[in-house]
Amino acid sequence: MSREASADPDAAVQAFKENILLKLKYAVGKSPGNAFGHDWFEAVALAARDQIADRWEESSETVDRSQAKRVYYLSLEFLMGRLLIDNLCNLGVLDIARQALRELGVDLDDIRQVEPDAALGNGGLGRLAACFMESMATLDVVAHGYGIRYEHGLFRQVIADGWQQEHTETWLDFGNPWEFERPEVSYRIGFGGSVSTQESSEGPPRQVWTPGETFRSIAYDTPVIGWRRASVNTLRLWRSRAEEDLQLDRFNAGDHFGAVADVVKAESISRVLYPADSTEAGQELRLRQEYFFVSASLQDLLKRHLDEYGDLLNLPEKAAIQLNDTHPSIAVAELMRLLVDVHQIEWFIAWRLTVGTLSYTNHTLLPEALESWPVSLMERLLPRHMQIIYLINAFHIDSLRAQDIHDFALLRSVSLIEEDHGRRVRMGNLAFLGSNSINGVSALHTELMRHTVFRDLHRLYPERINSKTNGITFRRWLYQVNPALTGLLTQSLGEDWQVAPETTLQGLEPLAEQAGFRKQFAECRQRNKVALVRLVQERLSISLDSQAIFDVQVKRIHEYKRQLLNLLHTVALYQAMRNDPATNWAPRVKIFAGKAAASYHQAKLIIKLANDISRTINSDPTVRGLLKVVFLPNYNVSLAETIIPAADLSEQISTAGLEASGTSNMKFALNGALTIGTLDGANVEMSQLIGSDNMFIFGMTADEVESRRRAGELEMTSVVEGSERLAGAIEAIRAGVFSPDDPQRYANLIDGLLGYDRYMVCADFDAYWKAQRRVDALWHKPTQWWRTAVLNTARMGWFSSDRTISEYASDIWHVPFTLPRPAQKPAG
Repeated sequence: MSREASADPDAAVQAFKENILLKLKYAVGKSPGNAFGHDWFEAVALAARDQIADRWEESSETVDRSQAKRVYYLSLEFLMGRLLIDNLCNLGVLDIARQALRELGVDLDDIRQVEPDAALGNGGLGRLAACFMESMATLDVVAHGYGIRYEHGLFRQVIADGWQQEHTETWLDFGNPWEFERPEVSYRIGFGGSVSTQESSEGPPRQVWTPGETFRSIAYDTPVIGWRRASVNTLRLWRSRAEEDLQLDRFNAGDHFGAVADVVKAESISRVLYPADSTEAGQELRLRQEYFFVSASLQDLLKRHLDEYGDLLNLPEKAAIQLNDTHPSIAVAELMRLLVDVHQIEWFIAWRLTVGTLSYTNHTLLPEALESWPVSLMERLLPRHMQIIYLINAFHIDSLRAQDIHDFALLRSVSLIEEDHGRRVRMGNLAFLGSNSINGVSALHTELMRHTVFRDLHRLYPERINSKTNGITFRRWLYQVNPALTGLLTQSLGEDWQVAPETTLQGLEPLAEQAGFRKQFAECRQRNKVALVRLVQERLSISLDSQAIFDVQVKRIHEYKRQLLNLLHTVALYQAMRNDPATNWAPRVKIFAGKAAASYHQAKLIIKLANDISRTINSDPTVRGLLKVVFLPNYNVSLAETIIPAADLSEQISTAGLEASGTSNMKFALNGALTIGTLDGANVEMSQLIGSDNMFIFGMTADEVESRRRAGELEMTSVVEGSERLAGAIEAIRAGVFSPDDPQRYANLIDGLLGYDRYMVCADFDAYWKAQRRVDALWHKPTQWWRTAVLNTARMGWFSSDRTISEYASDIWHVPFTLPRPAQKPAG
């Protein structure tokens, strides 16, 4: 509860209503009579922001007095989604705002839909960063998030004739009421140019970088408030601007386009999230983005540190910088440049400060995602950083030789420079060498890191790699998205079960044996399914049966996530239903959603296949009432908030050993969906805590996948011939049953699957089919199904991002934290 609510709820409603009207009049410039939905949204957001700003100032003053160690979280993605309900909940004024608007004749649920998604992320990586920011504020960890204020976030996906089309995502069309522009917080960011040696009578020669072009970074701050008005931290996003908005002399000379060329070049850096990097120009822009936000962030945090302490030698004691994946790894070289070149700290002292301050989270085992940049590009764009990387590498190799390590293959493996396929800078190795901690994001992922991508570095530095399994914020992914279930849990477990879900959720286990509770639990799901049915009808004009199994796979489209395996099962199920209609099939709705990278042709073809299959099956009267297939366009946080609480079955079927963790698996299970999945990523820990008998685990393990790969067993003709159902599904797709307008559309897709099944789609198909039949069998036993669903929710407490952040705080950052507090009780 807010302070206003605890004193007098009626007065709090009136005060909030008055503030909304003041914001509507003086900030939005509208009266209630001519205000539209977005006007009301902005007025409510600004009224809430006032309360956040008060708490923000209090938090800043407390931190300044205490001189607490600060955490700096550097991430190229922050997938914040909509913030209105999030902020109202964490302020404790959701009911107050709802009532205030009701008295003004406005429905909060209507205006919440007006807020655009801040789609500054691609998927799990960016959403994890958002969950972590909220948890850090909730746990009173003093933290600053740093990223880019993309003018256009991840593209808006439109499906036209089944094909993905990318349209510009325009989340800033109406401005962003949550942010504060800070034009006075600006840093110069250089690119290109040359490096010269400057002799000094007072010490060794200095290297001076003279950039060929310089841009400005402008800060935009968004306050992030913790649950129940805990701390307020800052998400600082950078916008790129030219040094001069207009070269007046060129403009007056008639070169009107050339006069603004620098503006276009500068603003392109913060224009679009993840520009396609399939061209040299795209690669250069990606590297510019990464360096731009890293340099601005490091300059900013060093200035803050110097203002507070006057000295950088205590940097590791007062600052912890977390690199979220490999994208910010240029921070190693940039921090060294700032310490050595700008602040004139001796090299080896600067290296100690750098390693003592930086830590690195790895999110992938896919070699292509462990970024590497051509040396030629780095030398041209960041010449001083290339020198520093060479020096780091030389000192590192020399230190190994001094330890009598002369194994050429080992030295080659741990080098920062790859020599095999053109000289490239290995950014993953750079992040590893420059960090005091390297963590994986699940137990399996961490163990695989030690034996695959960082095997040789781990041999040299066995103490650096550790595991921090991802988590999700329950405030958004249960309390907000599933109010019906949250209300049932509160009714059953008491008001404060939310404070420590890791232990209190386990109180549901005895209730799983009670028929009455199971019925109420199922009714909550049914209510959410009806809402999803309505959304699908509105967006796609497809009617769904809410009594069917809602079988859901929503995530980024990628071959390793194996949407194709799910589609093969869909076709095989369709054929089986047509061939044997007398079987007691469980009615199903297959729900897909997700975006494919703009240049990822194979993933876009999979999207087209999903839509072709959907069109064919949904128009076939022989399976009406038994099977429907839906592909929902433009998957984002807001769409996930509707889909996840409505799901009965959660598809987590990536090839074992390739998914680092996953977080959608946690969101689905927390809301009571049953998981069908491989032993991959955090599925392993989920199966241990939930119980593998309460999930549908199938397929090869990571070790078995690797053994098959080493043996070269990737040609699948014999496997397909030995599986009648798989052969039938593949033949139907190949023969053009789902693409009569272009029968050869999927020939190459199928041929590739048969000739080189890199992701074990065919190899795991029969095991997947059998697991899906177990799903059908359990669905026909509702007592057991809903008992299992309750146990899924009951045993998911450990997967809270509060737990994850407490582990980072204790083991990596070495900062204090405070666990969430119980709710304040009303006075009197």
